[in-house]
Amino acid sequence: MHRFTISLMGALLSIPLVTAAVGATNAKVTPITRSERCIDLNRQVDEALETHAAATQVTAAKALQRKGNRFCANKKQAQGIRMLANALKLLGVTPIDPVQ
Repeated sequence: MHRFTISLMGALLSIPLVTAAVGATNAKVTPITRSERCIDLNRQVDEALETHAAATQVTAAKALQRKGNRFCANKKQAQGIRMLANALKLLGVTPIDPVQ
């Protein structure tokens, strides 16, 4: 009977740990808005322009960045996001998805 009591106590003590781990995986992730994505990609382009200043496509990337920012400002974020992502690709940089 003594072993059974110890086993039962061990099992009962581990239940909160299991439920805490399961609860952590069910946390809701808030997706970012398209406006926030525009801001994030614009920042990435700015950083890429600083670190890749010698790239041959800098002028074209800057033009795409301006066009993308205009789209984003005019409530056409999907087009703006595409332009900003293309500006990064011209610089040889892969757009970084935001951590959610």
